[in-house]
Amino acid sequence: MLKTTRRLKVSIEGIVQGVGFRPFIYRLAKAHSICGWVRNTPAGVLLEAQGEADDVSGFLADIRSKAPPLAVLSAVREEELLPVEEGDGFEILESTGGSSSIQIAPDCDVCPDCLRELFDPGDRRYLYPFINCTNCGPRYTIIEGVPYDRPLTTMAEFPLCPECRAEYEEPANRRFHAQPVACPVCGPRLRLVDGAGREVPGDPLQAAVAMLKQGKILAVKGLGGYHLAVDACSAEAVMELRLRKKRDEKPFALMSPGLEEVDRYAVYDDTEQRLLEGPEHPIVLLRKRAGNPIASMVAPLNGYFGVMLPYTPLHHLLLRGNFLALVMTSGNLSDEPIAYLDEEARERLTGIADFYLLHNRRIHVRTDDSVIRVFRGNPIFLRRSRGYVPRAVVLPAAQRSVLAVGAELKGAVCLTRADRAFMSQHIGDLQNDAVLKSLDETVRHLQRVLQIKPDIVAHDLHPDYLSTVYAREIPDLPRIGVQHHHAHMASCMAENGLEGDVIGVIFDGTGLGPDGTIWGGEFLLGGYASFKRWGHFRQVPLPGGDAAVREPFRMALSYLYSAFGDALFSLDLPFMEEIPAGDRKLFLSMLERRINSPLTSSCGRLFDAVAAIIGLRNRVTYEGQAAIELEALAEQGQARDHYPFTLLEGEGGLLVDFAPMVRALANDVAIGVGGAEMARMFHNTVASAIAEVCGRIRTETGADRVALSGGVFQNRLLSEGVYDLLEASGFRVFVQRLVPPNDGGLALGQAIIAGRRE
Repeated sequence: MLKTTRRLKVSIEGIVQGVGFRPFIYRLAKAHSICGWVRNTPAGVLLEAQGEADDVSGFLADIRSKAPPLAVLSAVREEELLPVEEGDGFEILESTGGSSSIQIAPDCDVCPDCLRELFDPGDRRYLYPFINCTNCGPRYTIIEGVPYDRPLTTMAEFPLCPECRAEYEEPANRRFHAQPVACPVCGPRLRLVDGAGREVPGDPLQAAVAMLKQGKILAVKGLGGYHLAVDACSAEAVMELRLRKKRDEKPFALMSPGLEEVDRYAVYDDTEQRLLEGPEHPIVLLRKRAGNPIASMVAPLNGYFGVMLPYTPLHHLLLRGNFLALVMTSGNLSDEPIAYLDEEARERLTGIADFYLLHNRRIHVRTDDSVIRVFRGNPIFLRRSRGYVPRAVVLPAAQRSVLAVGAELKGAVCLTRADRAFMSQHIGDLQNDAVLKSLDETVRHLQRVLQIKPDIVAHDLHPDYLSTVYAREIPDLPRIGVQHHHAHMASCMAENGLEGDVIGVIFDGTGLGPDGTIWGGEFLLGGYASFKRWGHFRQVPLPGGDAAVREPFRMALSYLYSAFGDALFSLDLPFMEEIPAGDRKLFLSMLERRINSPLTSSCGRLFDAVAAIIGLRNRVTYEGQAAIELEALAEQGQARDHYPFTLLEGEGGLLVDFAPMVRALANDVAIGVGGAEMARMFHNTVASAIAEVCGRIRTETGADRVALSGGVFQNRLLSEGVYDLLEASGFRVFVQRLVPPNDGGLALGQAIIAGRRE
């Protein structure tokens, strides 16, 4: 029987560069007796394969089923070629240039093979802090251009020694074309210096461990920037770090050597374990274990620790056998971007860090850690950054190329190409020039490495956001302003592949509405093209504007005024004891006459008000603090149904009036009901209001799909309550898994709305 020979051209798109894909193809070709070639292109990987038909079929099947661990195949296209040519052997050819549809691999943790070598005294990379191979190590943070080859990375500054060169050029070696490959002879080196830049004598790693054990604060250079590290079990060191960093109460992240150590201070389930041990190694929010030995000020008044495992060889060397956990918080002052350049770090962290554990592998783009919590057995991003960026989100359809610049808080940008959206790493809150500069650097870097030239710029409607100012200053491109809450809804729709109209339940702290008021407790109906505001929380004054965000007691006064009028100060509520008599008259005048008190429907501000009314918190030191602590308190309480609320018909549609709930809360405080029970009842009330409003909308419109988005839906207790009620009522409920529901995912919604607009 004659055997058929086939010759194919195969183009592969996705994350296929810098992940060992070409040597993988080379080894597969040898195993299946295939001749031909493979090369990197700006579009991905291109290859020609020729062999007997059965061998070619097996070769193609293995490409899909046995791809390297860091590879993500988004498209595999085959084209039959004629005639069949003479030839044998398989080659890896040089990379080519041209138009690009490339996707860049994110940074990755240390693979098991490299970790084994790291602690093997017989290995030439024993205890080498920069060990890596094609299956692990830095990617996005060291790439300067495409295609992803060593000359276009920061590793170009380290010529390979003969042994590393041999590994790099041997297709059968797992370090074949591993662009960051290095060893103690030819690669980056570690140093420990003091605040004046003087090198500390002796082994840098051993000296750094000793300093940490003495309670010193170390600035540690990681993959995408500097961390500030202290022993997490030292109350004195943790408090000193808080004082120097000017971070009063916001939780610090922890890093432990392994799960055995994590188990001593936190509780985790199977999903949380998979996230902790996955190649991305994000920070995962884990419930605190009772009686844990971690210093209380690591995460005060919070039911969770943010925990990650070591994701660089240096982290493993610092932690293993030395510490239960280290605080590993971003190397910056509050409100600044993470420091990533050596000189910048020494300048900006002066007065915070006692010593600097650094190295001479340059970081090209700063990238903070990702943060995740688990909701209904699946992850939800609070911050999408290292390990996940710049993986693409698949859009429902191809569209024009857009640069979307997000809003103000939790900044992140988005670039689209055809049916792919590329979200940037977390940039920070756009409230100063340093963060704005970081946004510009991020935009330029993404455009360069993804080879995308946008046709449109999308931004928030708020004219004073620095992101809006940035968009206005981009020359020669049309700009499209997108309403904040519409963008949240579209973001959830886009990642879930939804078309048509949905009910958008969009709850957050602040967003400018088209009517000039501050929105944040919104029920929308619509799709990408347009939306209707079907309902919202009844608006109340925001006494003092932005001051009310920092001082929740102001929102408590506002909601109490809506419930009791000018009799509010006759109530016996403990939080009012801090308000002097003179200030009470001032606040009453502000509320009665609406002086410096814009209207808001914000759900975030309702959480603030309740936190103050029940005596939990009058002032906050970081964004969302009152809501986080209210959730933690509610998780300790038992539910007894929910408080009353009223649905009213207003000019803006249905109004959810929480005045009855506020009156009931004030009564519960007066009779001594426990704070945990009141907090739990409040969560139930908000969930019940959402379910009732969605039911009304379905009755009138027939819409039965609900998209939940906005920063309030980072709250697991509320999200689970809403999800359960809506699902039980027959709704199809969609939440966000690929990008954060907070403003960190907003640019995705801006991008798809602008990209589809005529």
